Amino acid sequence: MRGTTVLPGQGNNGEPGEEGMPTHRLQVPMPNTLPFAIGTFDTIGPMSRAPFPHRHTFHEIVHVTGGTGGHVVDLTRFALRPPNLCFIAPGQVHHWENVTGLEGQVILFTDDFLLDHPADRHILRGLARRSCLDLPDEAAEWTARLVAEMNGEYRSGAEGFHGVLRALLHILVVRAARLPASRTSAAASGAAPEHGHEGAPHSRPASVATEFVTLLSAPEGALQSVRSCAAQLGVSVSYLSEVVKASTGRTPGELIRQARVHEAKRLLLRTELTVRQVAGRVGFGDPAYFCRFFRRETGASPGDFRRGGGDIHHDHRLESIAGPSSPA
Repeated sequence: MRGTTVLPGQGNNGEPGEEGMPTHRLQVPMPNTLPFAIGTFDTIGPMSRAPFPHRHTFHEIVHVTGGTGGHVVDLTRFALRPPNLCFIAPGQVHHWENVTGLEGQVILFTDDFLLDHPADRHILRGLARRSCLDLPDEAAEWTARLVAEMNGEYRSGAEGFHGVLRALLHILVVRAARLPASRTSAAASGAAPEHGHEGAPHSRPASVATEFVTLLSAPEGALQSVRSCAAQLGVSVSYLSEVVKASTGRTPGELIRQARVHEAKRLLLRTELTVRQVAGRVGFGDPAYFCRFFRRETGASPGDFRRGGGDIHHDHRLESIAGPSSPA
């Protein structure tokens, strides 16, 4: 494993333990690594085909090219009919069920990787509610081509490769959103569909959590507070905290801090605003406090982050997400 790890949640080597459902975290210590990885199920590691329910704190896209069995996302089971394109959002619960011969490419990335296309966060949430897409002939061809190009860029590490990766990922996400929903669903297995599958009714808690994430995806999302979000959604702060934590595995406050960091990174890299001005744009009246906040959340000062271009990549590739022996 080079440069970074994905740590399991509770339990031995990421498996469920007494303290609750495992949560896998993509750890990319700044400024040495890229918050993106792509590889086969074998090269990414055994956690990529985990047969037990778990969450991620990162996005996962799986291009399934072979195998039988099912992919369970939240409470919906999708029977594999390769080629498939599967989307799992941060906080969703998923696992692979009775799979054999599973083949394909796994793409992992955090919200930080979407700096050039922040609106893709909202598109990805919509795709994650559909979860698993069948790929007709033409879609299968362009999906395979885009994924192969991403893999090649990632392995090469050539100059500017991170920009190419972001562009290719953006194309994949936008094109996938145009595809019709898969017919492979709980109907094939007898499981009761819930949110996460097109045509299924959205429960109020799931809807509130989704609307909260959408609020944070807006340009002014970095200026939101938990209280203001609750007011806009017509719920109490305690109820918002409960449903967001249940849906994403994180508190509203944590997600707001993430939105502030994400917007700050975008402004630092894509504008000529001073650090003081960036601080004001993301809701900090005190630039010194903003600098402390930014360093605490990212491991780098705003100045260092800007000078490094956000992607100082010495050893950027993630070889495995097999968890170490100690719990997170």
